[in-house]
Amino acid sequence: MPRLKSGQNFPRKQMVNRMVFHDSHCDTPSQIIRLRNLSADNPYAHVDFPKLRKGGVDAAFFALYTSGTMAPDAATRYALEMLAGVYDAVEADSNVELAFSVSEALSNKAAGKTSIMIGMENGLPIQENLGLLRMFYRMGVRYMTLTHNTDNQICDSAAQGKKWHGLSPFGRQVVAEMNRLGMVVDLAHASDETFYDCIRCSKAPVVSTHSCCRALASHRRNMTDDMLKALAANGGVIQINFYPLFLSDEFASVLDKSGLDPKADAVESEFIKDPSSPEKYKAWVDVQLELEALKRPSYKVVVDHIDHAVQVAGIDHVGIGSDFDGINVTPEGLENASKMPIIFEEMRRRGYSESDIEKVAGGNFLRVMDEVAAVAKSY
Repeated sequence: MPRLKSGQNFPRKQMVNRMVFHDSHCDTPSQIIRLRNLSADNPYAHVDFPKLRKGGVDAAFFALYTSGTMAPDAATRYALEMLAGVYDAVEADSNVELAFSVSEALSNKAAGKTSIMIGMENGLPIQENLGLLRMFYRMGVRYMTLTHNTDNQICDSAAQGKKWHGLSPFGRQVVAEMNRLGMVVDLAHASDETFYDCIRCSKAPVVSTHSCCRALASHRRNMTDDMLKALAANGGVIQINFYPLFLSDEFASVLDKSGLDPKADAVESEFIKDPSSPEKYKAWVDVQLELEALKRPSYKVVVDHIDHAVQVAGIDHVGIGSDFDGINVTPEGLENASKMPIIFEEMRRRGYSESDIEKVAGGNFLRVMDEVAAVAKSY
């Protein structure tokens, strides 16, 4: 099959009557494991079904996150447990439906229902077995973040980046098989070398489901301007992350001086071990409140990153991937999913057209999903 040439994109589909407000990355499955009832409005939750509806979120990707410190078999089992939890939570709520394609998300919207889509954050659960990749696809996983904060069997991570200097030989097979299946390749958390390897070898557009701009905040998880330009040439999208650590170097300094980040990790680890314990839940809530009391960047900084990505990559290559439920602190004004419309209000104040807002709100990511599916059909 001929691959796309640099700078060549698929024809843009008309997004008239296709507008879907879409969040490409929520770590909510791990909260299901911690006994969160998603049909209830939970006071300290970033995401539950009532908050998605209140915020006008038509579709959200729930990511099956596994830590790179887990043994491969344990990671596979945990991913399956989270997947089962997502299916159960959706089945229990008549206002929510699973969606495995753009057309299904649009049909759910027309029926007045919120769509839950499924991604997987970290390729560790597929081990070194393309059969497991195919199994997760058949069970509904529509994108996979290749790695997390450790180098794995597929590629190097932005947090380490020394094992393979990009994609591993197996990683190249994984990208090729994802293209064949129609599974979106997600490069959030990937090292710069991994990013460029994927740009070169993927036959379909790639994405970064929850990242920010390195020109505005120097965290190595963020994307450089050259990476943004390469992503645009590939036809992909960057989905702007809400984590203040990735939004602001000033906040990174505040967080470091507070000492709360390791404390929050330790408290969360204990809560995960015993989610039914009222004492451990209270400790988790208390540390969230401590973090919230820090001087946090405003939601307007999220729009600053949208502005920069649009200026560098173009309006067709930017979207929103909150990282809700995977971050321990949020920007001021974006405390949970119910507050998300404030982003579009700020974009209007800055002069964005309704058409441009529709693209950032979800149109761009849905376009990539359709294009990835079109590549798969051509095999």
